[in-house]
Amino acid sequence: MRLTAENIDWTVQGHRLLNDVSLAVAPGETFGLIGPNGSGKSTLLRVLAGLRRPKRGRVLVDDRPMRRMRQREIARAIAFVEQQAETLDRVVVRQVVALGRTPFLSPLRPWSDEDDAIVGQALDDVDMGHLAGRLWHTLSGGERQRVHIARALAQRPRILLLDEPTNHLDIRHQLSILQLVGRLPVTVVIALHDLNQAMSCDRIGVMEAGRLVDIGPPERVLTVERLRRTFGVQADFLDDPGDQGRILRFRHAL
Repeated sequence: MRLTAENIDWTVQGHRLLNDVSLAVAPGETFGLIGPNGSGKSTLLRVLAGLRRPKRGRVLVDDRPMRRMRQREIARAIAFVEQQAETLDRVVVRQVVALGRTPFLSPLRPWSDEDDAIVGQALDDVDMGHLAGRLWHTLSGGERQRVHIARALAQRPRILLLDEPTNHLDIRHQLSILQLVGRLPVTVVIALHDLNQAMSCDRIGVMEAGRLVDIGPPERVLTVERLRRTFGVQADFLDDPGDQGRILRFRHAL
């Protein structure tokens, strides 16, 4: 499923958080968003998810304007994992993940064995099946993040938006979540702080002060000059001994 943003502006109390942002993400593409804190990545993802209506411009889902879609239609197509999403305390993990099936339920289509199987698979995919009966408030930050990713997977979306999904995760689960996302047959837009993780995206976009200032394959966009200008760091490219391409090492810019 294709996701397109055309000339998006978003302003809060006179402060422009997004400024004329345009991008087109192809079906099945993994598109990474990078940029310093406050550059507009999270705001852009919220607009793409339909949680905020742009002040100017439009979002299209497979060439259909999002503003003409019902919220249930959007939720059936797009799942969004925020950095910090809250859930009521007195629920168990499986109930949280089951919320991902809500857009597909109706009086004519009640909960079914298929929904149970989808929820179970989503929990297993993020290594949380063994904690399905745990109360939400007893989970660590990393466990909560994995549950929210599972809830998004339970939606069976065609477009998956993730805002720094590896925050709070230990290294093992960071790698497993990114590998899982990479295997999904969906369109992905993912905001990342770790630029080495961004190297594995099909394309990346660089945000600066609400503008999308560069788009392209990681090997073209992530240059020494770009990293110095956008992030204020000096970068060295090293050969990965695991033969996974190049990796980045950073130090303060001179």
